[in-house]
Amino acid sequence: MSHSLLIVDDSSFSRRMIKHAIPAGWNVEISEADGGQSALDQCQQQQFDFVFLDLTMPEVDGIEVLKQLQQRHYAATIFVISADIQHGVQQEALELGAKGFIPKPITAEQLETMLRQEGAL
Repeated sequence: MSHSLLIVDDSSFSRRMIKHAIPAGWNVEISEADGGQSALDQCQQQQFDFVFLDLTMPEVDGIEVLKQLQQRHYAATIFVISADIQHGVQQEALELGAKGFIPKPITAEQLETMLRQEGAL
């Protein structure tokens, strides 16, 4: 079964690191967004199975993306991948529908564990 994934991060380096952390056997089609507004636009046009979302981005940040996707009843499994590891921020992201929180820098082991917990692998 193939999955669709949107990686949202304003850093091309971070997007590349996330792609490298994706488990080798996971059948996934990857799209990228370089910011929150781009992510919202892409989610308007396509239903993704998974969204990997950074929180700290200019203009439209990850918390705002979560709020808007929740308002739209967007049905993707969302994992926050962020360097902002404050407990309150993590809690807000989870309350807004994120399924998990992975601190940057991401490791393949962390991502694989999270995907297994969600039944994606």
